Amino acid sequence: MEASSQVQAVAPAPALAGVRQVLADYLELTKPKVQSLLLLTTVTTMLVAAGVTGEPASFGLILATCVGGYLSAGGAGAVNHWFDRDIDAQMARTATRPIPAGRVAPGAALAYGITLAALSFLWLSLTTNVLAASLSLSGFVGYVGVYTVWLKRRTPQNIVIGGAAGAVPPLVGWAAVTGGLEGLPIYLFAIVFFWTPPHFWALSLLMKDEYAKVGVPMLPVVRGEVETRRQIVLYSVLLYAVTQLPFCAGGLGGVYLVASLALGAAFIGLAVRLQRLATRPAALRLYLFSLAYLAALFAAMVADVKL
Repeated sequence: MEASSQVQAVAPAPALAGVRQVLADYLELTKPKVQSLLLLTTVTTMLVAAGVTGEPASFGLILATCVGGYLSAGGAGAVNHWFDRDIDAQMARTATRPIPAGRVAPGAALAYGITLAALSFLWLSLTTNVLAASLSLSGFVGYVGVYTVWLKRRTPQNIVIGGAAGAVPPLVGWAAVTGGLEGLPIYLFAIVFFWTPPHFWALSLLMKDEYAKVGVPMLPVVRGEVETRRQIVLYSVLLYAVTQLPFCAGGLGGVYLVASLALGAAFIGLAVRLQRLATRPAALRLYLFSLAYLAALFAAMVADVKL
């Protein structure tokens, strides 16, 4: 009897571990690490919109918009996992993802991604407005249809054109607060759009061999590392110029200007350093800085309208 009761006490543990693994796998399909920056630009833009226009941005509205945005971007991530399962299985960095590792069936991942996108549109339509819901859906379509399916395996300009999908969250956040769009959110969209190539190309320099192995024509694979580093410098300068538009147009003030100048100079400096040194540590440093750069820049926007 004692041995039997011990077996019964231990038996639920494997089942619980299995449930946790399933939940972890379906969470991983939504690419939560990528989501953090998307949600950051959404929230900060909503706070900026409230500060500039005087429209309220309650905690409930911000939370509802973030939930809808996560569902949409998470759905896009799941469909991306489904479509790229063949190349993910060949790359060391992605071989342990849920689908290539055999923990989630491809069809289940596809259905999951489409369901999340549909729920996002419905949720945002009911809790914010149809414009915000439609913009969020456009981000889903852009990431899945334009970047993942059409461009990623066809052209080294994939991240330049397809990167527009990742620049949609500021538009969603602004529309959720104001019900419309005007000049300033377009500038915020442009900032994320021009930030994406140098950010992603720095990472692609670190992953060049894996992309070449599976035949994905990322810029370092097709045009070489020298040209990639040159393009990174070029886009860093373009990004610097675009970040001045919110101040020049009168939407943001001195606090933002100082932050954008300092952060932009540091970004260009690291890009030039990467071009001169041409080392993996220099590429990694620029990549990591680019993450902090975007967060700090959008935080400076909030500080500007709140001070």
